[in-house]
Amino acid sequence: MTSPAEHRLLLDGESVSFREGETLFELARRHGDAVPSLCFDDRLEPLGACRLCVVEVEGQARPVASCTTQAADGMVVRTMTEALERHRKALCDLVVSENPAGATIDPLRGSASQELAALAVRYEADGGRFAGARSGASRTDDPNPMILRDYDHCISCYRCVRVCSEQQGDDAITVGGRGFATRITTEFEGPLADSACTFCGQCVQTCPTGALADRRALRHADAPGELAATRSVCPYCGVGCSLDILTKGERIVGVQPAFDGPANEGALCVKGQFAWEWVQHPDRLATPLVREDGELVEASWDEALDRAADGFREAARAHGREAVYAVASGRAPHESAYTIQKLVRTCFQSNHVDNCSRA
Repeated sequence: MTSPAEHRLLLDGESVSFREGETLFELARRHGDAVPSLCFDDRLEPLGACRLCVVEVEGQARPVASCTTQAADGMVVRTMTEALERHRKALCDLVVSENPAGATIDPLRGSASQELAALAVRYEADGGRFAGARSGASRTDDPNPMILRDYDHCISCYRCVRVCSEQQGDDAITVGGRGFATRITTEFEGPLADSACTFCGQCVQTCPTGALADRRALRHADAPGELAATRSVCPYCGVGCSLDILTKGERIVGVQPAFDGPANEGALCVKGQFAWEWVQHPDRLATPLVREDGELVEASWDEALDRAADGFREAARAHGREAVYAVASGRAPHESAYTIQKLVRTCFQSNHVDNCSRA
């Protein structure tokens, strides 16, 4: 068999191969070219709205949006020229002038995305060149405890609206108004809790300015230490979504979905995204408790485990061995799964063991 012909084009003077259907933006990014964008998200259909990703293609009268232009054999593409950089600077100045707050690198935004702020630094945009009317009206009055809606940072890129519709299928938020009255809103202008929002946090993860942020993470934004991410698996159900636990020192300060996670591909539910603070909640037990004369008192692990074993034995003695059963996590390690089934089958002579991920 003969292999299909290799597709090649000239990218910034270098002959490179590309895959069938690959866009110029994807190709440039794969080769390390710093083509900027504010409307692109890997999870969304390319839109070409912000025009920051434009590139020059030989034979084309005007620059083309690289995110919506597929690579073709023999193309001659330039991603970084003086003309392109002037174009990108002008666009960045326009965006920043509408909402300068979104272009400020704000340490209180914690782990929230600040793509616009990074571009403002790159193109030295401070909002003064095209200063004038501004759009956006913050909803800091929204009482929900999870998502901050600070639309003074909004640039109307609509990534939040699109990810809610295209990726999650919730359509909880939409675009309202026209011109400088354009705003991100919900049905009947109500709070998120009264909308179709499931608080998955995808709008927070895609926002390029920090207009949407994790309220709980913001509470830890000024915690000392460098921000670190540790890959892990969500413990809440049997799906096994991959996530990155964000820490400063020994303290958890937030969670982000793993965009390369095999189970969830960048999505989490409300529990996986926002229910991480319980780990360090002051009410969380740090020492075993046993009941003495009707009161809970602290005990050693040996005493607590002995009490639990006695309870199992008493239940089996009083009601029969099938009165004891186990439900294990579908995401537990093999060793844990083996141990729990061995406990039930050997110690209680029962087959009553199941897992939480079985439909």
